[in-house]
Amino acid sequence: MDEKTIIAKAEEYIRLEKDPFFRKQVENLLADKDFVELSDRFYTDLAFGTGGIRGVLGGGYNRLNSLVIRKTTQGLAAYIRKTVPAESASVAIAYDSRNFSDSFALDAALVLAGNGIRAYLYTSLRSTPQLSFTVRTLGATAGIVITASHNPPEYNGYKVYWSDGGQIVPPHDTGIVTEVRAVRGERILSLTKEEAFDKGLLVLIDRDVDAAFIDMVKTCVLRPEFVRSQGASLKVVYTPLHGTGAVPVDKALSDMGIGVTFVEEQRKPDGNFPTVAFPNPEEAAAMKLALELAKKENAHLVLATDPDADRLGIAVPDGNGEYTLLSGNQLGALLLDYILSSKKELGTLPARGAYVKSIVTTELGRLIAADYGVECIDVLTGFKYIGEKMREFESQKEGPAYVFGTEESYGFLVNTSVRDKDAVSAAVVTAEMTLYHLSRGKSLLDRLNELYERYGYFQETQVSRYFKGEQGLSTMNALMARLRSVPPADFGGGGVLFVKDYGDGTVLDTATGERKKSIALPSSNVLQFACDDGSLVTARPSGTEPKIKFYASSRSAAGVPLSRARAQISARIDAIRAAIVALVDGEK
Repeated sequence: MDEKTIIAKAEEYIRLEKDPFFRKQVENLLADKDFVELSDRFYTDLAFGTGGIRGVLGGGYNRLNSLVIRKTTQGLAAYIRKTVPAESASVAIAYDSRNFSDSFALDAALVLAGNGIRAYLYTSLRSTPQLSFTVRTLGATAGIVITASHNPPEYNGYKVYWSDGGQIVPPHDTGIVTEVRAVRGERILSLTKEEAFDKGLLVLIDRDVDAAFIDMVKTCVLRPEFVRSQGASLKVVYTPLHGTGAVPVDKALSDMGIGVTFVEEQRKPDGNFPTVAFPNPEEAAAMKLALELAKKENAHLVLATDPDADRLGIAVPDGNGEYTLLSGNQLGALLLDYILSSKKELGTLPARGAYVKSIVTTELGRLIAADYGVECIDVLTGFKYIGEKMREFESQKEGPAYVFGTEESYGFLVNTSVRDKDAVSAAVVTAEMTLYHLSRGKSLLDRLNELYERYGYFQETQVSRYFKGEQGLSTMNALMARLRSVPPADFGGGGVLFVKDYGDGTVLDTATGERKKSIALPSSNVLQFACDDGSLVTARPSGTEPKIKFYASSRSAAGVPLSRARAQISARIDAIRAAIVALVDGEK
């Protein structure tokens, strides 16, 4: 981008941006003639991804700031007004502990009010699952949550939900994007806070919905009397990682008779996340303080939620004085096993139950579900597709009944009152599950090993590569194009038999070269490679960040001694990881 164009865009931004903090950043860059930084901030516009916008905080069109929030909300408002009558339209808004989350939430509420749409705004931070619940409880047209989930501190984001409480899917996602792209800064309608209150277009919400949400969470417990009578014996260490989970997780567990010992250094909400580099329970480093406290307290269970409390990570004692972090796939399999076995025992398992998982989630769940006569349904990566399936089930007269949903990235949904990942409810059921197995003389690791012995040992891994800057997108596109046109013959010694292209819905037989259209899922820029030993490798560019994720999984045959199976599959996964790294680095 030439300097003249950069200057024109920067000056336009300065004129339209109402927040002095972000406006001053760009003014200073212009004064310093820092065209390298200005180019990065203006070469493109921050765009909608899988469910909204996520980006680095700062002034500029390629950053997240007040102007981008207001512009996006104006587009959302325009779409809502075309979809439902303005007088009946409403939007629920929540926000997490990240920097500027509260001011962005108010920006959004005032733009909605300026368009004649009532905004229900929380008075302080709330979790993402509570926002989904709130949309359904209030009968709102849509919902907004200001969060960047588990990203580093410099990020924030904006996620949009529709009236069912799920993240936006077609046709709403494309419709909103079209309206957002059509917005010009001069056309953003907004009221002052006082005007919005006076017109009844800004309504603050708080305790009434809080109580209803906690009551719902407690209904997720499968054996409530058992938990109330035995819960005091369970020692739980918990960290909200400076986010929104502290109040609801503590309240729900305490009401069920389970005490919580907090990692006090991480209890207070703080958008700078001073004790962790990444506020992500998937990261072992983020769990360091919790594990240290667990050893001191001799805890039975360690729980951790990310800043908006939609992801749950756990650790459990290994019997040798240390703690083992469980992956999202492992916890998902354990929860599925516990929910299905409990419902069968209690006589509440539906005649036609459905377990929904993403295409990159472990196949162990499919085997567990089959043993209980429960359908396993695959969806694309992104929990919005699980929410979409739930709505689809409910629209069918004799459709399956949703039982559980999960994706490998620590996302779990154990109820039907929320339509997104819900770490609060999952934390409560995980505590119940731990207590149940302990009452029978087993740890969660013992139960996990029993599942491996029955179904085969499963191991998964993930490789992510960032492609930053203006050149990053073209590099990612080139890599995906090469994987499509010339698929790898093998991954670490495992020959590729089939290539699933979720972009055009086809499956390629590498031996014959025959390609058949046989994938009944929405189009998505995802490739999946099936190897001759049952291993799977999936390549998926992120919809919210400049990176490609590779997911790999491998499994042993059932009945192989666990120690030998672990050694074999661990070596296989190492070989696949090395092949993926070589493939990506070769493109760079």
